[in-house]
Amino acid sequence: MPRFMIAAAHKSSGKTVISTGLAGALTARGDVVQCFKKGPDYIDPMWLAAASGRACYNLDYNTMSADEFTALMCDRARGADVAMIEANKGLFDGVKLDGTDANSALAKVTQTPVVLVIDTGGMTRGIAPLLLGYQAFDEVNIAGVILNKVGGSRHEGKLRAAVEAYTDIPVIGAVGRNPALDIGERHLGLTTPSETAHLDTKITEISRIVGGQVDLDELMRIAATTPVLDVVPPPAIKARFKGLRIGYALDRAFGFYYADDLDAFATLGAELIPFNALSDTALPDVDGLFLGGGFPETQMAALSANTALREQIKQALEAGMPCYAECGGLMYLCRSMAWDGETHEMCNMVGADAVMCNRPQGRGLVEYTTTANHIWGQRDGVAHAHEFHYARLDNVDTGTKFGRKITRGNGIDGVNDGIVTGNVLAGFCHQRNTLANPWIMRFLDFVQRVKTG
Repeated sequence: MPRFMIAAAHKSSGKTVISTGLAGALTARGDVVQCFKKGPDYIDPMWLAAASGRACYNLDYNTMSADEFTALMCDRARGADVAMIEANKGLFDGVKLDGTDANSALAKVTQTPVVLVIDTGGMTRGIAPLLLGYQAFDEVNIAGVILNKVGGSRHEGKLRAAVEAYTDIPVIGAVGRNPALDIGERHLGLTTPSETAHLDTKITEISRIVGGQVDLDELMRIAATTPVLDVVPPPAIKARFKGLRIGYALDRAFGFYYADDLDAFATLGAELIPFNALSDTALPDVDGLFLGGGFPETQMAALSANTALREQIKQALEAGMPCYAECGGLMYLCRSMAWDGETHEMCNMVGADAVMCNRPQGRGLVEYTTTANHIWGQRDGVAHAHEFHYARLDNVDTGTKFGRKITRGNGIDGVNDGIVTGNVLAGFCHQRNTLANPWIMRFLDFVQRVKTG
């Protein structure tokens, strides 16, 4: 499995645009590209999936063991010509001081060569000590560098001369500043592909520009130097839940779902049925609901205007239909949602009001234990998840039951998360289905028990 990692010295260096362009350019010339994203992230994988035409998968130290994400990578890359991992933040950045959860650690575990994307704004000769320092800091195979946001041919010439004079790292590309490479940003990062006008045209243009300024043949040569990995296959899973149908919201408001989580529903035998919370006036015929995260605040007027669906969701949940909601899904189930001076009615299933703030209310890795109120049953040990929300809940009903006790992170109030009402579990934590936290198995088992009575 030829593979390479796109990393950077720091966040906001342009990794996702470069990675999207490389995936699109390689795909356009006939290569099958399997993309991966390091760490918890929803939006960057959407761009990589759109460019490659294949689902993008996350490799995350917080929720997975090294053996688990290496096995996932090898399995999902089967049949591809090359695998590309996009790092998060900088090459050596992670939560742990010793770097054992950093991008560099993942590169070493998976024996993947690194191509550094360097934001060269305001830099010429100074690129050399930066690269030398990165080479000396850890035993990572930095196999190439892409000069990004280059100011022109004169700037490029100075940068190339410095790299060639002082380092042994080949420059495999120089991408100039270009407004056509801009992807809009908002409070949670990049805008999503579903919000981008003329998406195919945008990706084609990004791919044309990046592919024309990076040596794709040299990139593939670097990828081909990787050794074969010896992996431990995951345990076999039985399709225990054939016949179960789970509806999930998929539209401009909701779309934060991990690709392997969606795969797990099918592996377990359940059928996922998408619906559009903005335009569908009725739920599909399903046994349970999964409401993921997204940007419901940007679509709250349309969500509120779809009164027929909101009322049907409330009626179905009050009648006992199981539902699992994360972050944006939690906000949708609240009485109301407020942002930027506007307030709109929501499903009124959770006794609270969602309010968007100007600063993050919860951001980063989360650890929690389950309580006796957890409707799927209390589990042993600590579960690992993540959160990234600018919303808070106001006017939470007195006596509200919580299924999670937060030991790291914020959740709903710094102590609790996972509001339980009827057969609904709704919280700010984003879960990942893993060997240590098979939440989809637990959710489907609960749906099955409710269905069979």
